[in-house]
Amino acid sequence: MERVLVTLRCQPMGYWAVSVYEVLAHQVSNYYYTSNRSSGISRCDTVPTGTGGGKGRGEDKRGRRGAGRREPPSRSPAGSMAPLLLLLLLLLGQPLLGAPGQGSGTWARFARLPYPQDQLFLHDTFPDGFLWGVGSAAYQTEGGWRQEGKGASVWDTFAHRPTTPPGSGFTGPTGGDVASDSYNNLFRDAEGLQRLGVSHYRFSLAWARLLPNGTAPLNPAGLAHYDRLLGRLRALGVEPVVTLYHWDLPQHLQDTFGGWASPVLPELFRDYAELCFRHFGGQVRYWLTMDNPYVVAWHGYGTGRLPPGVRGGPRLGYRAAHHLLQAHAKVWHLYNDHFRPTQRGKVSIALSSHWIKPQSMTDKNIKECQKSLDFVLGWFAKPVFIDGDYPESMRSNLSSLLPEFSEDEKKYIKGTADFFALSFGATLSFQLLDSHMKFQQLESISLRQLLYWISCEYNNPPVFIVENSWFVSGSTKRDDAKYIYYLKKFIMETLKAIRYDGVNVFGYTVWSLLDGFEWHRGYSIRRGLFYVDFQSHDKKLMPKSSVLFYQKLIEKNGFPPLPENLPIEGVFPCGFAWGVVDNYIQVDTTPAQFLDPNVYVWDVHQTKKLIKVDGVFTSKRKRHCVDFAAIRLQVSLLQEMHVTHFHFSLKWSLILPLGNLSLINHTLVHYYRCFASELLRVNITPVVALWQPMAENQELPVSLAKYGAWENPETIQAFVEYAKFCFTSLGDYVKFWITMNEPSVKNLTYTAGHNLLKAHAKAWHLYDKEFRRSQKGKISIALQADWVEPACPFSRNDQEVADRILEFDIGWLAEPIFGDGDYPHVMRAWLHRRNSVDLYNFHLPSFSEDEKKLIQGSFDFFALSHYTTTLVGWEKEDALKYDHYLEVQMINDITWLYSPNRAAVVPWGLRKLLKWVKSKYGDIPIYVMANGIDDDQNMVHDKLRVYYIQNYINEALKAYALDNVNLQGYFVYSFNDRTAPKYGLYGYVANQYQPKPSMEHYREIIDKNGFPGPDTPEVLCPEEIALCTECHFFRTRKSLLAFISFIFVAFIVTIFFITYYSKRVERRYK
Repeated sequence: MERVLVTLRCQPMGYWAVSVYEVLAHQVSNYYYTSNRSSGISRCDTVPTGTGGGKGRGEDKRGRRGAGRREPPSRSPAGSMAPLLLLLLLLLGQPLLGAPGQGSGTWARFARLPYPQDQLFLHDTFPDGFLWGVGSAAYQTEGGWRQEGKGASVWDTFAHRPTTPPGSGFTGPTGGDVASDSYNNLFRDAEGLQRLGVSHYRFSLAWARLLPNGTAPLNPAGLAHYDRLLGRLRALGVEPVVTLYHWDLPQHLQDTFGGWASPVLPELFRDYAELCFRHFGGQVRYWLTMDNPYVVAWHGYGTGRLPPGVRGGPRLGYRAAHHLLQAHAKVWHLYNDHFRPTQRGKVSIALSSHWIKPQSMTDKNIKECQKSLDFVLGWFAKPVFIDGDYPESMRSNLSSLLPEFSEDEKKYIKGTADFFALSFGATLSFQLLDSHMKFQQLESISLRQLLYWISCEYNNPPVFIVENSWFVSGSTKRDDAKYIYYLKKFIMETLKAIRYDGVNVFGYTVWSLLDGFEWHRGYSIRRGLFYVDFQSHDKKLMPKSSVLFYQKLIEKNGFPPLPENLPIEGVFPCGFAWGVVDNYIQVDTTPAQFLDPNVYVWDVHQTKKLIKVDGVFTSKRKRHCVDFAAIRLQVSLLQEMHVTHFHFSLKWSLILPLGNLSLINHTLVHYYRCFASELLRVNITPVVALWQPMAENQELPVSLAKYGAWENPETIQAFVEYAKFCFTSLGDYVKFWITMNEPSVKNLTYTAGHNLLKAHAKAWHLYDKEFRRSQKGKISIALQADWVEPACPFSRNDQEVADRILEFDIGWLAEPIFGDGDYPHVMRAWLHRRNSVDLYNFHLPSFSEDEKKLIQGSFDFFALSHYTTTLVGWEKEDALKYDHYLEVQMINDITWLYSPNRAAVVPWGLRKLLKWVKSKYGDIPIYVMANGIDDDQNMVHDKLRVYYIQNYINEALKAYALDNVNLQGYFVYSFNDRTAPKYGLYGYVANQYQPKPSMEHYREIIDKNGFPGPDTPEVLCPEEIALCTECHFFRTRKSLLAFISFIFVAFIVTIFFITYYSKRVERRYK
């Protein structure tokens, strides 16, 4: 094969990492995304909608672009937005000015963003100077609960109770007594920070460690401990972000005053804060007064689920919140008035929130979502950031329960934050959010939408994400893939909020540095980047895979575009097979009206119908292929698509209903013959599979399915006889055979697979010996081959799992045929191990030497079907997605794009698969026999499939052009929705086929033979000559042709002699 010139085309980093020929968003939407990166301009009421497409230049089918000389890839610059469009939106747009209730436009806006582009992963970097950090809380990690004069906190008391309140979820009698023992391992934690390379570390001061009773006297040991910590951070160049109060109220204040239910607490909190500012303020630039006051007030004093465990009901919960807000305001004013001029720091309050989405996009549901956020986040955010008072929705619904602020208090509380400190993740979401505060709407984990809502609602404040992550099981040790993919999602959403939405986020904090005590969930989950063995004495920090992930992310300041993520320009070779798949073609053998010998009379006066005349018949003509209307329709649709190949499967169970030649469905065989001949007539090559398993009887004849199917060795010979019949009956029309199409290894026993391989090999050798010379075709097997990727790319254990699954899923049937004639060594070794240690008895049969020779090399090409990519790991995290037999955990990357049926769209998986096949089985011809995705049938523009086809084909081009994979064809799955609902390039509505945009997009790619660019040499491929199907008429009637030829020659000779003698007679008379 010739190779091609390929060009990498860069795109604007602020736009989506999509292919260069992607259907782009409407110009306004395009501006919206690209311009916001640099200007930060956004409008809360601006909703970019619609998509548009562009036509590229290309050749028609008969002048298709071909391959030129292959040269090193080069990059071409991307275009920029029109200056006039930029000026227009600058004039029309307004800087984001928030106001209470303005965030309600968030749901409609995000529902109407361009799909799927808006959901794609964004490869870009964060702004220069962006803050990357980690955090921890004193009670979760410090331990040393009675060490060196520390007083008891409400959490100490709560954890030591013999029983805990119902529904608290708290486990274990010791709580945070020791936890991660950070109090005694300050330098250990500092080494972890140094390894990560973070710019800041958020930690909290234990109020009861500094003031054991909550008030004077001071504990010098506690003061010295935090001095040492701050000094170490200063030596490492790590910025401290210090929380004054993270839920661990001194127990003495709870016992003496009633805790936050008392109006005395705000003043005591101010005194505690003044101590901290005086002693530590010179080393601290960012202060947080308190963390998540919603949890403290509602669950500490309302429900009693958390310390101090007071079940005071809503009224007491709202009163505690009232005092928390007053306390925060006092501390902010204290710092602003007395410490800011010299220390030049900033103060805020860490507010936690969930995200909520409407059950349906109605005004009522959206108002309920707005109310939900008001009741949780707005409860504290609106007084601080807007007007010093509670949200209107709370005041109107809770007038008798909600305390009131005086006008002076409102002025005092308003504006008491220098930035918006946001906590989002597993502490509140789906855990501590009371169900009635969802207002019958659906909780979600969309950080990006929450950030946009905050910007709209609270006047576009600078946002510091001070806590964010998810969790893994408490049994998970070092390879925390689930944690990584949640981090990846949250960080990517933060990046989109900055680049696409103009949200002013300046820092991000992963929670947490190390495993610790997780509040109401005890030690049942882990949230640390570093693993801690809580049973060990020294409590060493062991880096998890997430450490490497976060470390590299910090180094790169985000997700910069990589060459392998960029689409390329180039074309496929001449003769490349462009195809489409239909598992089973529509078979309609109803005879045409022209074959009906009856005579009819039209009753024009009464019934207006045709009436058959009994006893009167016309002469009956012979059947022709054109009599099958269904064939004409399907072939015309394929012509419209411009494909060169069409792949479908025969129905063994219908052709030979009894499984042998004693009963043959000649009508169906004739239909298949006609279908293939009509394809050839219009220059489309039929690619025919002898057998494809389906749900009912595996598509085997009933007699075979009834007696063991492929478990029965007799099925082997039955298949060979069936194959011989098909070769004989259809071989003159079919030159591209598949013995077995996508045999499902998931539902295949080892014995059945053994027999299936032998049946394939015998059919291949049958064709090779008896039919290849005369029919000049090719034949192989088509295997389903989805890519398997290690969930943790840094984990050797995960890589071993991925390799094992590939061998079981693909190598099981591929290795005997394309490899050494036997099953993969990995399979045999694994099954031997499992059989020796478990109660399993999985017997993998053995081939004799003759059988190995029979099977090895029984192929003409490698045909594979590829649909998606799967992530696998070895750490057991989710029992529902864990395969005990192969010891593999299935993982989801929640940043991937998913179809309605939850199939992951991972284009690069195809390229990796093709490279793997080449590296394992050599430079053999490869055909991608099926590649497709389901889509929502209600989506008129089937945008997901357009994206899927575009990018999977581009990855196939990379494999061919950059990796030198001998790729010779690509087939889209599937032809139409009638035979494969939701997968078709043609819709099927009201008995009519309708081309979808994805069909037209695929046709455009076919016409261009790939993705030609300005630097791609134009090579016109020679026109493919269609086989003369009519010639078959003459080939099968040689005797008749000989007789006609004899008569014609005799006639010519007779004419010659008559002419000759006539002329002689004339000359004689003359």
